[in-house]
Amino acid sequence: MKFVKYQGAGNDFVLIDNRKGDFPVIGSKNEIQKICNRHFGIGADGLILLETDSKYDFKMVYYNSDGRESTMCGNGGRCIVAFARDIGLIVNACRFLAIDGTHEALIRKDWVELKMIDVSGITRIGKDFFIETGSPHYIRIMNSITELEQLDVRTTGAAIRNGDIFGPRGGTNVNFISFEKDHIAMRTFERGVEDETLACGTGVTAVAILAAHLAKSTGNQMSKVKTLGAELEVSYEQLSDSKFTQVWLKGPAKKVFEGVIEL
Repeated sequence: MKFVKYQGAGNDFVLIDNRKGDFPVIGSKNEIQKICNRHFGIGADGLILLETDSKYDFKMVYYNSDGRESTMCGNGGRCIVAFARDIGLIVNACRFLAIDGTHEALIRKDWVELKMIDVSGITRIGKDFFIETGSPHYIRIMNSITELEQLDVRTTGAAIRNGDIFGPRGGTNVNFISFEKDHIAMRTFERGVEDETLACGTGVTAVAILAAHLAKSTGNQMSKVKTLGAELEVSYEQLSDSKFTQVWLKGPAKKVFEGVIEL
């Protein structure tokens, strides 16, 4: 099976052109786990299939490294756009279908801008927050950048992901942030990967939305979010305290290598 590996801000994915239906999706959980395994496989945070759809340029199907089909992946969405361009399916713009609906995207060289779903509703949970941006995101604001850097993200994130609130609902992604002078610093525990990742696109989007919500501003805005892998940008139009439209996730998406793997 031919594959290409891409990374978006260090969030890495195995991409497969499945327009001919060659990938054995039925019963493929174990295969996906093996492919994403960093010791016995290619190694990735997830696997993405590019498939055909009569109404769109292509369809995106995303699996976490645990082998389960998952909710929207923002950086994966940006990577599949770069993949579609590289195989000649699109030129510099596209519309594609994902699990959370339609997405538009623009690409120039290694920079991909992905339109996310509109966001409506921000839930307060004690001192923390919860936002749905195509995937569920729990956000905790740390007291300082030092506290963020020293945090055991894997242990703390897993406790929240599997806790009484979210565990029965299938879990959530967990983000820890610190507001800095010209950006938001962020670390993420990803559900389905069950570990900290270098970046999370839907999480970056949620964090930018939360910052605007807390600032109580309106209109067209842009936030910079610094993950462990790279700095990403999110632009949006804030219609009200907790309603956002024209949400765009922007950042690098690059091909790492390609090859063939036996399934």
